Amino acid sequence: MARNKYPEITVERILNAAQRLFLEKGYENTTIQDIVDALGDLTKGAIYHHFKSKEEILDAVGDKMFFENNPFEAVMERKDLNGLQKLQEAIRLNQSDENRVNLTIQSIPITQNPRILVGMIESNRSMLTPYYQKLLEEGNRDGSIHTEYAKEIAELLPLMTSLWLLPSVFPGTVDEMRRKFRFMGEMLEKMGVPLVDDSIAALVEAFFDKVTEE
Repeated sequence: MARNKYPEITVERILNAAQRLFLEKGYENTTIQDIVDALGDLTKGAIYHHFKSKEEILDAVGDKMFFENNPFEAVMERKDLNGLQKLQEAIRLNQSDENRVNLTIQSIPITQNPRILVGMIESNRSMLTPYYQKLLEEGNRDGSIHTEYAKEIAELLPLMTSLWLLPSVFPGTVDEMRRKFRFMGEMLEKMGVPLVDDSIAALVEAFFDKVTEE
């Protein structure tokens, strides 16, 4: 068999097909064979050459969707917003993306897989922490944020939002998740980062409602 000269194209095709199926049918109702059938010219073996499992595909689809519609890049160069407002707008953009929210909810059960969880933590650390730190430092400079701990908060936020609030890691009811989110907002405000405004709180409440529906 001839070697694939363009493996990155194959990976992109797999992820595009998987993304469409996950959003149309749901992750649990999509099989590797469904992805094979959607592609038409690849075998299961070809897919497993690039991804060890369906869980790994879902994780990669999540990263792909983030980079294709990066909420931080969308606000980074805006001149009409200060540092705090850019952080808030990035969160609003992220939480308003229905497909991304849908996929995030579908991803909750697979984080019980330690390998997937470690990969998620690492990708959040490498992707999100630098954005948070840059905007926190900008907020300090323009006076919209007042904290001595920009670096530490930038490291903490991805861990709290994607780990501590995750019911598959820290089991809890939706009401307990809501309480944790309120605590996080109050804690950040006391540390000089009044991140959670009414619009963000409403979007997060809507997210928790969707988690309840699943």
